[in-house]
Amino acid sequence: MMMMMKKTSILDRLLLLATGILAAYQVAVGIEGLGTLAILCYTIAFGVLLIAGLLLIIFSLEILDNPLVVVVAAIIPLSLSLGLVVEYLPALGTVYQVFVTLGLLVIAVTRYVTPGTIATVVLAVVHGIAGLLIVGLPILLSLQGRAPAGFALVGVGGALIGLGGLLLAFLRAGKPMLSKETIYTILPGLLLLMTAAFVAGFALA
Repeated sequence: MMMMMKKTSILDRLLLLATGILAAYQVAVGIEGLGTLAILCYTIAFGVLLIAGLLLIIFSLEILDNPLVVVVAAIIPLSLSLGLVVEYLPALGTVYQVFVTLGLLVIAVTRYVTPGTIATVVLAVVHGIAGLLIVGLPILLSLQGRAPAGFALVGVGGALIGLGGLLLAFLRAGKPMLSKETIYTILPGLLLLMTAAFVAGFALA
């Protein structure tokens, strides 16, 4: 007997709408005083987050099962991490740009050519590297005094996006840490907290 999926509730839609508003604010306000490439990367990341939030409101959380959504969603951590690298680790900027480009390409190819375990492993590896940078770099810079303490909130946002990605990755691999219904229940709130942490962190940078 097929299990009925949880419908997107009014609360879910409100949480996703708030996420979209925060992402739109970040796109509109931007981050001053950074290099052009870093600003472009952050703008792309929050722009995709805005679009993702709207799509989730319109088509419900079931759209996450679409392979194209997985590829597009990967742009968020990859763009954010690239912005951080080119701004704070410029010596690694070119190398990491290559990694981001190839990583996104391999995610796209494996989603359609070899879906399943291989695609999930590739997604986990690429997301994992990007996530470690998003979490670790802002916190490390804050601890070293090279950035204000509030910038560490970007790392908190990175931890939240990593948690969400981990839950979805294990779900797609057929070894969910939580039930699909539970994951889809907590995801809207997780996205809002993540976005709020990013916006606050960059505002305090």
